[in-house]
Amino acid sequence: MIQDASFYLTMGAVALTGIAIVSAVSLRGWREWISLKRAELDQHQIDSAPQTPSTVSRIEVADLKERVKKLEAIAAGIEY
Repeated sequence: MIQDASFYLTMGAVALTGIAIVSAVSLRGWREWISLKRAELDQHQIDSAPQTPSTVSRIEVADLKERVKKLEAIAAGIEY
């Protein structure tokens, strides 16, 4: 067995360096994963934001409602 103190110090330093590298890589991966999830949430919020209807679409909807009322009145036998 090796009784040299420098061997144990060297092995301890190598082990500590290895742990530090693994920890740094893991931390960077965690931060990147969190930023990815934030970007996904932001994109989802942008996609699901309610859109205000334009004036043209409101006019078209009102016109369609009026036509439906006329057709219902015809079907019921009422002069419109």
